[in-house]
Amino acid sequence: MTSPKGHTIRIKRVYLPPEKSDGQRVLVDRLWPRGLSKEDAQLTLWLKEVGPSTDLRKWFGHDPARWAEFRSRYADELKDNPAVATLRELAGKGGLTLLYSAHDEAHNQAVVLADFLERHR
Repeated sequence: MTSPKGHTIRIKRVYLPPEKSDGQRVLVDRLWPRGLSKEDAQLTLWLKEVGPSTDLRKWFGHDPARWAEFRSRYADELKDNPAVATLRELAGKGGLTLLYSAHDEAHNQAVVLADFLERHR
């Protein structure tokens, strides 16, 4: 995906090794990933405020059957979330990688967030 200034926005599991191509590495989970040290994560920022609300996260439970509704509800939360501006600013400085801890690479908040940033430049 491409950020508002033409830079790449990537998504990646936080457990994968950091790469130079990651650029700014931002964890977008509200909860710290299990079994991962802060040193190993090599984050630019932990922006937990941009993650789905606790109620929404618990309701979704990474159930693919709830994916469409989760996308809609989370996008509604993002519309009024001031942390989105922080991500836009970081994306404008170069590459940005949104990090998440979920096992499911297709159904997680980073997927929705990257799409939201792309659609709402």
